Amino acid sequence: MAEKKIMLGNEAIARGAYEAGVKVSAAYPGTPSTEISENIVKYPEIYAEWSPNEKVAMEVAIGASISGVRALVSMKHVGVNVASDPLYTISYAGVNGGLVLVAADDPGLYSSQNEQDTRCVARAALVPVIEPSDSAEAKEFTKLAFEISEKYDTPVIVRTTTRLSHSQGVVELCDRAEPADKPYERNPAKYVMMPGNAKGRHVYVEQRMKKLSEDGADFAINRAEYRDTSIGFITSGIPYQYVREACPDASVLKLGMVYPLPKKLIEEFASKVEKLYIFEELEPVIEEQVRAWGIDVIGKEAFTVQGEYSANLLRRAVTGEDMCLTQAEKVPARPPILCPGCPHRSVFSVLNKLKIHAAGDIGCYTLGAVAPLNVIDTTVCMGASISTLHGMEKAKGKDYIKNWVAVIGDSTFMHTGVNSLMNMVYNQGTGTVLILDNSTTGMTGHQDHAATGKTLMGEVVPAINIYHLCKAMGIEHVQEIDAVDLKELERAIKEETKRDAVSVIITKSPCVLLKGNVFPNVCRPVPEKCKKCGACLRPGCPALTKNADGTIAIDETMCNGCGLCQKLCAFDAIACEKR
Repeated sequence: MAEKKIMLGNEAIARGAYEAGVKVSAAYPGTPSTEISENIVKYPEIYAEWSPNEKVAMEVAIGASISGVRALVSMKHVGVNVASDPLYTISYAGVNGGLVLVAADDPGLYSSQNEQDTRCVARAALVPVIEPSDSAEAKEFTKLAFEISEKYDTPVIVRTTTRLSHSQGVVELCDRAEPADKPYERNPAKYVMMPGNAKGRHVYVEQRMKKLSEDGADFAINRAEYRDTSIGFITSGIPYQYVREACPDASVLKLGMVYPLPKKLIEEFASKVEKLYIFEELEPVIEEQVRAWGIDVIGKEAFTVQGEYSANLLRRAVTGEDMCLTQAEKVPARPPILCPGCPHRSVFSVLNKLKIHAAGDIGCYTLGAVAPLNVIDTTVCMGASISTLHGMEKAKGKDYIKNWVAVIGDSTFMHTGVNSLMNMVYNQGTGTVLILDNSTTGMTGHQDHAATGKTLMGEVVPAINIYHLCKAMGIEHVQEIDAVDLKELERAIKEETKRDAVSVIITKSPCVLLKGNVFPNVCRPVPEKCKKCGACLRPGCPALTKNADGTIAIDETMCNGCGLCQKLCAFDAIACEKR
């Protein structure tokens, strides 16, 4: 009897890559896709890496595919934007060994700056998309994606969402396939995408997509489930589960391939049901195409284009019912907050004190935008902090940005911040960049990167030295400072923001949640000295609260002994002691 295991969707995708015979995996960590690579690395048959960004990861996988082996690249939806340059072109060129991109969308914005729908990118890039509905399908669809890739000479996108990535299901384990490496043959007309060659490949791609649409009617992953034909749904992915839960008697056309769509199958299904709904999260990708074929459907006029779907949303829209049995109690809002002892808090405390604005970036430090720190003014995308600051200076002049800095983390700096800083130097910009080096990719769960000295596969390698990298760009003014040294931080920020030059301050202190971190100290209040001024509370450390009499209380189970509160207290009302 085959072994079965309960797996997260991401874990199942990793298992599917293993069983499909994948030999190379590349990725940049990004929720909700991160655990794919963290599970792939458990299979020694697969070379796995964290690349510095998604574009590089895509190109690594492309190189592996061209050489003749199966390759996987995984990222979150906004990472697809970074990888789109090579993605659009490899769509024209096609593959040798199977090439699969796993793109994890985030309906509901659980950890992202937008609700981008990867199907829209795939439609523009002319890349087929398949979408699983549970963990078992996540594994099997990943394997199927490689078969489709090689049969139709195309990269294939496996689209997931946060709900699928992080929910569990039963998966049947199979043996690993060992497909022979495909021989590499020099073929510039296929792989060198200069204009003359690309014109011919574009014709091929259009024919390929037409063939996929026709063949899709017979794909097992596209299936019609006929029950009560008075109501029918066209759906895919996790929304399929909501349809089955909310309307168990309805007929359903479950699409495993969501681009290109199987026109004949959809026309046949539509002809057999009286009222047809299209239930798809985010953009009306299926709906618009089906309407364009002249088929009458109910779609986004009944369902929102915003946020994550649910069975209850479907019930309310279709039947008017609501399965919530009781009114949920009103609970206080619990916005995310920097951890106790986080080195970013001390940096933001100084910036707040100096009334300095910060162009921000993607990372834990984005939380510097909210109360009580209120420092980060902008956050756009990876690496944008430095370029945004540069644009402000070029628009308004050097004096305008004397009370501005750019704030970026070490992993994000290695991702795309290097290019932005290079541009600042090259175009004779002015401004101060704070690189918050906490020795990890913190926001996605502590992944290594090029400046930590350790690879995804656990190899210890030379770490890129950020200080020397900045110096190599010709930046004269580069300082490294302990992130929790408030006096030095204040001195350096005052000094560097006055310059008419590019300057960099690297604040170095490891993330408090990194494995192996030991916190020998703990902060304790001295109530008799407390003046109830609240200075220690201003940075918003969750370990500190106020007693009924206005004095300070410190939760020792949360306190990491960073000493920030002690340094902010002018009355010695907080002591930092050995645990």
